[in-house]
Amino acid sequence: MSCAIRGGERRFALALFLPALLLLVITTALPLIYLVWTSFLRIDLSMPWLGGFAGLDNYQKLGNDPRFWNSLGLTLIYTGTTVVLQVVLGLSLALLVMQVKRGQAMLRIAAILPIVLAPVVAGLFWRSLVLAPDFGILDFITRWLGLGSYNWLGEPRLALASVIAIHTWQWTPFAFLVLLASLAALPPDIYEAARLDRANAWQRFWHITLPMLRPAIVIVVILRMVTALSAFAAIFAATGGGPGSATEILNLYAYRLSFTELSVGYGAAVATVLLAVTLAVAFLLFSFRRKK
Repeated sequence: MSCAIRGGERRFALALFLPALLLLVITTALPLIYLVWTSFLRIDLSMPWLGGFAGLDNYQKLGNDPRFWNSLGLTLIYTGTTVVLQVVLGLSLALLVMQVKRGQAMLRIAAILPIVLAPVVAGLFWRSLVLAPDFGILDFITRWLGLGSYNWLGEPRLALASVIAIHTWQWTPFAFLVLLASLAALPPDIYEAARLDRANAWQRFWHITLPMLRPAIVIVVILRMVTALSAFAAIFAATGGGPGSATEILNLYAYRLSFTELSVGYGAAVATVLLAVTLAVAFLLFSFRRKK
């Protein structure tokens, strides 16, 4: 009787699971398969008569494309910098808020506000109100300090730093909230024992807090790195990938190739490379987490 009940429960669970799995395959797996297939085709909408199967030609072309390598380098710089800043700032804020005995709920609510904004809204907010020349908030501060006025989104180096700041501002609260919850869950008796052993604040942080927060930090790094690698909307709204190609990460390069230059096949190859980089990074980080 019990075996029949268990068999019925398995069939019921499978019946609930299959529609979700089918929807996931249709909306995720099939588009990715189509993307990879398109990367092997020669599709140029400006010259449709030259279309056909290209094999590895699109990928061979990437090796001699300086714009691709520039975009790849910018993607790595953008991703690495934003992830490090988010983890460091998020952990610092979490440690600071843990010392606040009252008002933590209000601080958590305030931290959520940047996250709930759509990335394109965040990009437009920074472009229009914070980084606008002459009347932007940041420009007002620099002029008040006697540092002069800057074209934050018009100069290549400043533009890259600006989009890094936008992404960091929007997603540091995510790292802050995760690490704050992890800090609140740490057992206080370990810290009490460390104080009895005369361990100072730095020793308690380095030998107790960081090792116990490692799983949470690794998860934050994985999630934020995957998101940063696929960033698009905020950069597109703030700079459009410019000036020139100063903020043209791989996502924007693939977009420009496919929808501006109408080279769909080559754009799909760039997007496939970005997909491979994202999967490789996620695999390495998960492997590191399992190993530890």
